[in-house]
Amino acid sequence: MPRRNRPDRGRRVELGAATGWARAESAPDGEWLVRTVPGSQATKVYRCPGCDHEIPAGVAHVVAWPADETGSVADRRHWHRPCWQARARRGPTRRR
Repeated sequence: MPRRNRPDRGRRVELGAATGWARAESAPDGEWLVRTVPGSQATKVYRCPGCDHEIPAGVAHVVAWPADETGSVADRRHWHRPCWQARARRGPTRRR
């Protein structure tokens, strides 16, 4: 059967985890919404909270924020992918 290239007009889609814009992750440190940022869309320099190193512009990374109602835009943090995946095994780092 051929695939459909148009969205189903009868179905309402909301932004967020349902559209693939952000995915929900559950971990011992809580519920998170996580979005992957491809290198082509990474236009600014960020500091990773996992390793305290900079994430240069043009480097793919993830953005994570709490999934509960207390999480907001101000709570978003940009992480290197390996740092995000290893956050449960690492202690907090010092900010230089």
